[in-house]
Amino acid sequence: MKNIGKIITILGVFFLLNACQDDELNLTNPNALTTEQFWKTPNDAELGVNSIYAMFYKDGLWARWIYFRLDLTSDEGFSNSPWVELADWTRFNYVNYNFWEGNNVTWRDTYKAVFRANQVLAKVPDIEFENQTRKQQILAEAKFLRALNYYYAAILWENIPLVLNPSTPQDLPVQNTQQEVFAQIETDLNEAFNDLPIKWDSNNTGRPTKGAVKAMLAKVYMQQHKWQEAKSSLEFLITGEGAIYDLVDNFKDNFTDLNENNLESVFEIQFGNQRLGGTGEGANAAVSSNRSQFFAPRGIGWSDGQARYWLVDAFKEELTVNGDLDPRLQHTLFYPDLLNDFGDLTYGRDWQWGSNEAWFRKGARDYYRTNEDYYSQVNWRLIRYADILLRYAEVLNELDMTASAYQYVDKVRDRADMAPLEVAYPSIGNNHDLFLARLKKERVLELAGESTRWEDLKRWGDLDSQDSVDQIKLRDPDFNNFVVGKNNRLPIPLVEVQNNPNLDQNPNY
Repeated sequence: MKNIGKIITILGVFFLLNACQDDELNLTNPNALTTEQFWKTPNDAELGVNSIYAMFYKDGLWARWIYFRLDLTSDEGFSNSPWVELADWTRFNYVNYNFWEGNNVTWRDTYKAVFRANQVLAKVPDIEFENQTRKQQILAEAKFLRALNYYYAAILWENIPLVLNPSTPQDLPVQNTQQEVFAQIETDLNEAFNDLPIKWDSNNTGRPTKGAVKAMLAKVYMQQHKWQEAKSSLEFLITGEGAIYDLVDNFKDNFTDLNENNLESVFEIQFGNQRLGGTGEGANAAVSSNRSQFFAPRGIGWSDGQARYWLVDAFKEELTVNGDLDPRLQHTLFYPDLLNDFGDLTYGRDWQWGSNEAWFRKGARDYYRTNEDYYSQVNWRLIRYADILLRYAEVLNELDMTASAYQYVDKVRDRADMAPLEVAYPSIGNNHDLFLARLKKERVLELAGESTRWEDLKRWGDLDSQDSVDQIKLRDPDFNNFVVGKNNRLPIPLVEVQNNPNLDQNPNY
């Protein structure tokens, strides 16, 4: 189940350049191979592509800090950390554009991932393989992973350099628009699709499939309002050849290590706790998630990230068909009345809760332990089928097919024992705006705390006008600091702008 994490060992060594240039000393140090000595065999290609996956486990990306950008900067979360600068970077107080944890490390690790993908794409074509299918798969994996990293970079910074070849320290890459980055993502994903399988065997769990490619394509198309293209991509997973996914019976199974890579998982980051090192390039580097350590309630973890309490209220607006609370609330949030509402509080019942405090529960390990640490083995479901269904409903609504969209929302609601949408909200009818307003709430109830909200707000245009931002302020006071036309993107790290004359700082910074 944790195969990607298990097979990643010393992955950085082949990036090092051998300082000795004396031809008479033609020595091969297995711990410091040059690029000329590496990239010779199919095994080198395997190590090369695995090194891209290793970037999932770095601080700037999915081990830690990217959640602060995607979850806490959105109206779902915030930081009340005593580390003021860290908290400021979730409330749009960007003073130091070089703040490492808020900006630079995610930029660095994104481009490290891109560099590793570019090396694979540049070097592997010249390696002789007996198994040509595997060779093409490796190249397709690299394209998928490059596209994935560029997607989130475009969501965060928008106007970034598009680097498509292995870079050198002397390079001064030109800046591209978000639209140009999205176009390259589309190219990479469409090229990757042909050479990836519908499903991998158990030894390769965690690698991207055709379904994962189509899901990422749908995401990038939807951000550009290319609704027809998004519809075609999503139909591959819903009615087409890739329709091998479904919702699992137990909503909680998407957020523990007990039923990972299940029927609902379209693309899942494979975390493990088998190595307890740091996040560098050493042989003992961890392949773990730190999210739960930073997002856990006080006394359990660092509590640098919390959930907005309006989420609790949103879950309580509608009862199930049996008159109970929405069961998803129990597995989405920790909050003061969790014990009273569900008889459930595993971590410990002596917490000092504030009356309006909440924390994200998804990915927490309270089902078997009473504290968190830096080595969570719980996989992160980056894309799951419930998201696909709700996205398809959104696309159909945008294509004036609202009546056809209901069934896909209802499938998600049905698992939570919620009444069909037409029964619960008959006044919506086929009205596009009313359906979208309800769908926005449905996405919160199903996906809160799963790093989708920031891209949702951007796609819906909710960050583009003062009127819509004023509505967000009502549920998240951090948006009192939000400047329309500025804070919908991060500032580019100052050091990058200063060192590269081809980079301009993002507008209004």
